[in-house]
Amino acid sequence: MKYLHRFVLVLMATLCLGLSAQSFAADDSDQDKATIAKEALNKDKVCTRCHDESENAPVLSLYQTKHGVRGDSRTPTCQSCHGPSEKHIKGDPNTKGTAAPDVVFKKGAFPISDDHERADQCITCHKGAARNNWDGGVHQTNNVACNDCHTVHRPQDKVLNKLTQTQVCFTCHKEQRADSHKISTHPIDVGKVVCSDCHNAHGSTGPKLLKKNTLNETCYMCHAEKRGPKRFEHQPVTEDCSYCHTPHGSNITPLLKDRPPFLCQDCHDGPHQSKNPLGSSVAGKQNSGNITAPNANATGRACMNCHSQVHGSNSPAGGYLQR
Repeated sequence: MKYLHRFVLVLMATLCLGLSAQSFAADDSDQDKATIAKEALNKDKVCTRCHDESENAPVLSLYQTKHGVRGDSRTPTCQSCHGPSEKHIKGDPNTKGTAAPDVVFKKGAFPISDDHERADQCITCHKGAARNNWDGGVHQTNNVACNDCHTVHRPQDKVLNKLTQTQVCFTCHKEQRADSHKISTHPIDVGKVVCSDCHNAHGSTGPKLLKKNTLNETCYMCHAEKRGPKRFEHQPVTEDCSYCHTPHGSNITPLLKDRPPFLCQDCHDGPHQSKNPLGSSVAGKQNSGNITAPNANATGRACMNCHSQVHGSNSPAGGYLQR
């Protein structure tokens, strides 16, 4: 019993020492954060003594964003992004009015800041796998800079919110906006599927800024059941989903580029011809100058009356049949 009592006393002393050490460490950490915040705010004072709440642009709302967390040493100050801007602060006798800051984040506002320089200011900090392919990407080569899509000084960045992201993308991509209002679409309007689910706007090794190396790999992120492997694989399916589907919207469900059986006949133009000697196809298309009644196989869903498993089948009968 005596040894047990001693053990309990030693254990309690150890725990107290540990808690004390943690509290000292926490105090030091809080002190460091306070020092970092004070230094950062002192740097910002150079700008915020003029750029205050009376500004037309919401400058001070930066402190409601991640860029305004002054207790984090990684957080930039005004000068980190806009440059030292000595002429803007102290004045320039060779400039009428107030000289512009060294870096201006407004497209075409001042010749001193081009689109590449605006993007470079952001890439300095925002490095990583998602932005490794920015240089040479479609947006970069078309002079699109980060703040053309992102709003840094506002608490809510539209492009980072699924409900508003497409509004930003559709500003330029108007054809895709029109497609998204067709009969058959992904659930884009309600924010369940947005552009960044498939595309990496900061650059990609795949085509059309896709997140994966191929279109099929990108589609399989959601449509894994179409991946296979199947015993009987449909060759167009394994090659490229866009042979049959258009991803941004179609007036033919489900996102098809044409209606069956015409879609099927884009490739399958030989078999299943009508027994009519005039050579009418399964859909009754005009092949020899005359249109005849369609073959019985064309009724209803045409080819898919029998070949319902168009993405591949494990049926012993083959031919993508449902058995």
